[in-house]
Amino acid sequence: MAGHEPQPIEIDTSKPHPARMYDWFLGGKDNYPVDEQMAQQLLALDARGRDMARVNRAFMHRATRWLADQGVRQFLDIGTGIPTEPNLHQIAQQTAPDARIVYCDNDPIVLAHAAALLRSTPEGATEYLQVDAREPETILEQAGKVLDFSKPIALSLLALLHFLDDEDGAAELVDRLVEKLPSGSYLVLSHTTGDFNPEGAAQASAMYKARGMTLRPRSHAELTAFFDGLDLVEPGVSLSADWHPELGEVIDVPGDEPIPGYAGVARKP
Repeated sequence: MAGHEPQPIEIDTSKPHPARMYDWFLGGKDNYPVDEQMAQQLLALDARGRDMARVNRAFMHRATRWLADQGVRQFLDIGTGIPTEPNLHQIAQQTAPDARIVYCDNDPIVLAHAAALLRSTPEGATEYLQVDAREPETILEQAGKVLDFSKPIALSLLALLHFLDDEDGAAELVDRLVEKLPSGSYLVLSHTTGDFNPEGAAQASAMYKARGMTLRPRSHAELTAFFDGLDLVEPGVSLSADWHPELGEVIDVPGDEPIPGYAGVARKP
């Protein structure tokens, strides 16, 4: 696989990791007691943690299906996470068997399961890059070996940017990646928010910080700012569950309170 040399996979099980906690919320088995412990603590703040993960996953399915229907045949997914079927390439290749997908993540446990990300159709292609999201130049260089940057690409940053603070260059990362995309490309974002429960979001952020991690919930306006210069697809930046529910994969969540996550898709002119 491109982007790394074969090497022993070392997984740090002494502290929680966002990708493994996400896996636990989705009912996966690629997590450790330390991940479950923190996930349970997050559930104590908001009992809908599993619903948040499922709603985000369902948005990815709908957005990918919509993009493929628009004729997009290339996808760059950064912050892939532990594979959970159907993966992005499976959704895209259901509509477009010739679709080409590059996945990027820096978690060794994702690398350990990368084979699941490489089961492409014969007509298409998939590749996995072991690279940190904060290394856009490396991502662009390696992705360029699989994707044609003269043709439209869908760039997916799903449930990723809330792990990057402003000081970590979240906006600069998005700008740099979008800058390299040709006209007709798309940016796909999903992001947690504290708009509906600021106190709980602050407590969750403090919990992450105490464990050496970042959680930066953003407001509707802050997430919308990432799309500056792009043409937002209707309905614009919306609750993740409300983005084109007619495309299917809608998660039935009990209660009337919104799942605190926003999502949007925008086209580069």
